[in-house]
Amino acid sequence: MRRLRALAGSALFLIVAPGVAAGLVPALITGWAASAEPPTVLRAVGWLLAAGGVLVLLRAFARFALDGLGTPAPVAPTETLVVGGLYRHVRNPMYLAVLAIVGGQALILGSAGLLIYGAALGGAFVAFVRLYEEPTLASRYGERYERYRAEVPGWLPRLPRPPRGPGGGE
Repeated sequence: MRRLRALAGSALFLIVAPGVAAGLVPALITGWAASAEPPTVLRAVGWLLAAGGVLVLLRAFARFALDGLGTPAPVAPTETLVVGGLYRHVRNPMYLAVLAIVGGQALILGSAGLLIYGAALGGAFVAFVRLYEEPTLASRYGERYERYRAEVPGWLPRLPRPPRGPGGGE
């Protein structure tokens, strides 16, 4: 039952937060109409960024619900610290995914307005993480979060590490 509630809460928060940030606001800025006809290569890169962002976002939300038994929403946090999957490589994959989606949309539509919005959104994300999320996680999960924070970069994903030793385990 906890897992089902976590999935439902995560789905709702997915619609409310990233849905607004990467869907509603870009729609209001652009009307989904291209302001310029970008070169085909830029549109292709934009589609890859946006599609990759959606996949990363869905995987990260699922991990919160299935592994953490909670949601990304501050009002319904996870029971356990989520450190697996994409979270082994970067601490903030959801924020990066939303920025990839917005950046991809900007390239697809040739929208300078979306690029400016994406930069402002990125600044807001960094401020929120520094001022609220990191202190809250440190308070909630203590030493485990501090170790995780020391080992995993916040914004620039590290490459997967090859297995260690002859047994290959991490």
